[in-house]
Formats: sequence, C-alpha cells, structure tokens
Amino acid sequence: MTTTINRLESRLGGVSVDGRPHQLSVWAIFGLRLVMGWVMLSAGFGKLTEGFSAYGYLANVDPASPASGLYGAMAESAALMGAIDVIVPATQVLIGLALVAGVFVRLAALGAATQMALFYFGSWDVAGGLVNSQFVYAAVFLALGALAAGRILGVDRYLEDRPIVERYPKLRYLLG
Repeated sequence: MTTTINRLESRLGGVSVDGRPHQLSVWAIFGLRLVMGWVMLSAGFGKLTEGFSAYGYLANVDPASPASGLYGAMAESAALMGAIDVIVPATQVLIGLALVAGVFVRLAALGAATQMALFYFGSWDVAGGLVNSQFVYAAVFLALGALAAGRILGVDRYLEDRPIVERYPKLRYLLG
C-alpha cells in the first residue's frame, strides 16, 4: 500500500509546531476513542441501572475545593438534585455512544471534558498535586476532539461529505 507522509502542523500565537506522526497513530487514536467511549458508556449505564444520586457527592465536597459552597447549595435543592440525577448518567451514556460510534465526537469530547472538570472540583483530590484522574480524563477527551477522532472509522467522516455540512460549514466544528 502506498501512503503519503503524515504531517501535523499548526501556528498559534506566532509559534509554529510540526511533526510527523507514525502511521500507527491513527489506530491508537481510534482505540483511545473506543476505550474512552466505553468508560463513559459503562459509567452512565451503571448509574442508570443501579440507582444514582449525586447528593452524597455534592454534599460532601472537601471544604478546600473552590466549588464546595456551590456544590453544597446544589445538594440542598431538591429540584436541582432531581435534574442532576438524570443529567449525569444520561449525558454519560450519550457521550459514550457518540465516542464509540464516532459521531459528533468534538461535541461529545467537550461535554465529557466539562463533566470531568466538574468532577475534578468536586473530588478536589490535590494532595499529590493538581493533576488527578479527572484532570487526566479531561485532557484525554480534549485531545480526542482536537485529533478529530470521529473521522477515523467513525460516522463523522461520513457526515462530513453530506450536503448539509457544505450548506452549514460550521457543523464541521462538531464533527471530528
């Protein structure tokens, strides 16, 4: 099989970077998208089937966390708790399905990274430094969006060639 040289390049803030990823990089990105999709899908499905309440989590945030007051107030609102208890598992399932299928990956990755950032402030496990598992997950999700992981054996690649994307080119920002 004949391939062209893979190349990554960007210019941001007057700084140029470039690189030549290995041809196996595409498989690593695809595998990472599937793994992270499975992580979110199984987390959300578990919450849906085992009964989930965010109350204990929100009511017991470490007082040192910058979000402790906000999360405590959220725990005290029955209406908000009802919404959160549905939104968290539902979005995790939807994010997981989107990543596995490779559809609207950038949107799913942004949603997942946002959720991980919210969990980061809730867990506030920074005794070993500011980088914990939620921080790493957020970074991985952002990388999947930046790498356009849905264009690799995903529905996003198919959607990019549809007339609606030509008509509304800003849709490409959600695809990938």
